[in-house]
Amino acid sequence: MSLRRFFWGVLVLLASIAGCETQENFPHRPITLVCPWSPGGGTDQVSRKMAFFLETELGVPCTVINATGGQGVTGHRRGMMARPDGYTIAVITFELNTLHHQNLTTLTYEDMIPLVSVNEDAAAIWVPVDSPWETLDDLVADIQSRPGELTASGTATGGAWHLAFAGWLQSAGIETDAVKWIPKGGADPSIQELMSGGIDLVCCSLPEAKLYYDRGELRSLGVMAEETVPGFEDIPTMREQNYDWVLVGWRGFAVPLGTPEKRVRILREVMQKIVKGEVVVDGDSFPEFMHQRGFNNRWRESEDFRAFLARNDEALGDLLHSKAFASLAEGAVGPYDFPILLGGVMICLVVVQMVVSHRQTRETPQDNVALDSSVEKNHFDSIINVGCGIAMVLLYLAFAETVGYVILVSVLLFLFLVRLGTRWVSAVAMTVFIVPFVYSLFSTVLRVPLPRGWLGW
Repeated sequence: MSLRRFFWGVLVLLASIAGCETQENFPHRPITLVCPWSPGGGTDQVSRKMAFFLETELGVPCTVINATGGQGVTGHRRGMMARPDGYTIAVITFELNTLHHQNLTTLTYEDMIPLVSVNEDAAAIWVPVDSPWETLDDLVADIQSRPGELTASGTATGGAWHLAFAGWLQSAGIETDAVKWIPKGGADPSIQELMSGGIDLVCCSLPEAKLYYDRGELRSLGVMAEETVPGFEDIPTMREQNYDWVLVGWRGFAVPLGTPEKRVRILREVMQKIVKGEVVVDGDSFPEFMHQRGFNNRWRESEDFRAFLARNDEALGDLLHSKAFASLAEGAVGPYDFPILLGGVMICLVVVQMVVSHRQTRETPQDNVALDSSVEKNHFDSIINVGCGIAMVLLYLAFAETVGYVILVSVLLFLFLVRLGTRWVSAVAMTVFIVPFVYSLFSTVLRVPLPRGWLGW
């Protein structure tokens, strides 16, 4: 067989495979759900239950991957920036409406196709059952009488429940720093601190405090829901107490932009059947699971979900850009700060080289043609190196999410070092040291994830 026939045969085979891929019955292979939070947490539980019912309905394996880190940036980015083929579903949460306002990512709710929301848990203010505060008005009066003395917690600084509490303070006409927020790793450690007397009150969701509420150890002064929450009928809403503030932590599912419409429609229809309780396995349904775990089963179809996200994004943006939270955005380090750092370093190296070359020019005897030619070549090389530095930054921005930080930057750094005249053995050694060091600096010290790409690191 001639080489030409072999070549055309390969092309025909590849075209046939591509044709089969576009016409196959979706889905025909495993589906992955990317959860941005740790195993065992509420979002993980909801994700795994949804995966279980999806697997039953679609007839293919559905697995959950916990991509944690960066206050939710890692998981949201990995899910929303995956290949848009319908086989990767992003688990999205409340933080999607806050992270970009904090300069932690450029992703917003507009960078994905919403499928369905499955849960809305309202935040509430909790105090010990023997607290002297009986109502929100009692609490407001005490805060105003001694601003800066009371303490509260429920999550990290800038987290969902911190924003919920700060928003309520603003709605009550109180400065957001009138109560000192003590950052904690979540609701449970915050409640433990409250029970021990270490703080004065906690802001978190109803399910997170349900155990202590059922045991009579905590009571709530008000819930930030639009209406009374089933199962918590004795807890008044904020609006019922004349405080116009509503905030809920939500969970939902989405797929990357560009996912074929037919596949989006299939996933939406199946998920809506699941959240409605029309899918029952061994007598168990998704709504029953949510009720047993204390999660509110409020769900929204795609368009309603998108409108809900838009409203939340605007409200939380106003709050995060207020004076009280300005420092969160100003001091944040984002994943896209790396290419800026990379470009800055490269430009500095080239500028140093150009300065050295300029000094050599001034010290070079004008009648020495050979030296003049060498210096001119150094000037030309410096200009080329500037261009290479700019090209590296552009290549990083274009391909980092696909290829991954480690692979792409290793290749770019090695080539640039060789370009600068470094011996290839030294260039390899420097690359092996510098790339993992920067990766560890961002992911571990600064808690900002860099793109993982093909190999997941």
